[in-house]
Amino acid sequence: MPKISILVPIYNVEKYLKECLDSLINQTLDDIEIICLNDGSTDSSVKILEEYRLKDKRIKVINKSNSGYGHSMNIGLNNARGEYIGILESDDFTDKNMFMDLYNLAKEFDADVVKSDWNNYWTTKNLSIKQGRIPARKTNKIINASQDKFLLKLHPSIWSAIYKRDFIEDNGIRFLETKGASYQDTSFHFKVMMCAEKVVLTSKSYVYYRQDNINSSVKSKGKVYAICDEYNEVERFMKSRMDIAKEMQEYIYTIQYRAYFANMLRIDEKYVQDFIGVFSKKFKELYDSGVLGEYFFSKNKKSNVLCLINNQHKFHKIYQSQMKKRSIREKRKKLITVKINSSSASVVVFGKQIVRIGN
Repeated sequence: MPKISILVPIYNVEKYLKECLDSLINQTLDDIEIICLNDGSTDSSVKILEEYRLKDKRIKVINKSNSGYGHSMNIGLNNARGEYIGILESDDFTDKNMFMDLYNLAKEFDADVVKSDWNNYWTTKNLSIKQGRIPARKTNKIINASQDKFLLKLHPSIWSAIYKRDFIEDNGIRFLETKGASYQDTSFHFKVMMCAEKVVLTSKSYVYYRQDNINSSVKSKGKVYAICDEYNEVERFMKSRMDIAKEMQEYIYTIQYRAYFANMLRIDEKYVQDFIGVFSKKFKELYDSGVLGEYFFSKNKKSNVLCLINNQHKFHKIYQSQMKKRSIREKRKKLITVKINSSSASVVVFGKQIVRIGN
């Protein structure tokens, strides 16, 4: 049994695939299997996979007709033999020490999950910026979402972690199989964090998360309701596990509200009014049920939520105002970006990083 099975979902990613695979075959942890899940690619990805399979026996290629990310990942989970499972998106790459470091932490704490920070990466600028999402005070110790709701609020960067395979199997954790969807890491992330009793975080960053792949599914403005499918799945799972999830539900609905709001700002404007209708209906149901309490309204302005529920036309004006502010912020970002977090600081001017302090 390998120490870690690494799942690599692949669809028409010839431009970045070699860099991804090179970062895996050169890992300092040698005892791994690399499961490449080719979801019906029509470019040279198939040829690249065969080339790498022949030169490294740890690589296993599963070719299948196009059925979507969730289905591919579930096939990967079903075929994994490792003690732990890792994930790397095929347009990203990682530091050579990632899986050795995470595995050592997993064994030290007998962890269900070990999760690291990551770097946003821009190919054209050869620029990486550490995200600083994991504060040092929460690292190198066992925590769980029952004790610390911070875990629920973490970005669902499921590829910056490893998961004990027995934990995944025992809790029936799988991806939602919605063909052509986006955000399919969302429900997986929440299922994991709801169920995990032993989570260990590290503020070290390993994965280079590519920001300028124009084919990334989350960049599609036409994928309007994928986020709704994911949160419906989160709610289904939560209701099936209320023994552990009851005290987490208000936190999850808080994150859901913000995710829906962000999705509204992302999609094509022609879909916005219809999406607001779906948004309004969902949160009216939650508001009427009484599940939205003090915590929810401490994080989301109550007047805006009530506007969403009671006056969709007025809420559309809030959307327009936010879009104007967003446009101004984007213009400023092109000039200068300052990012400060618990472990680092950086200044980027006209797309060039001129200052970087810390890890």
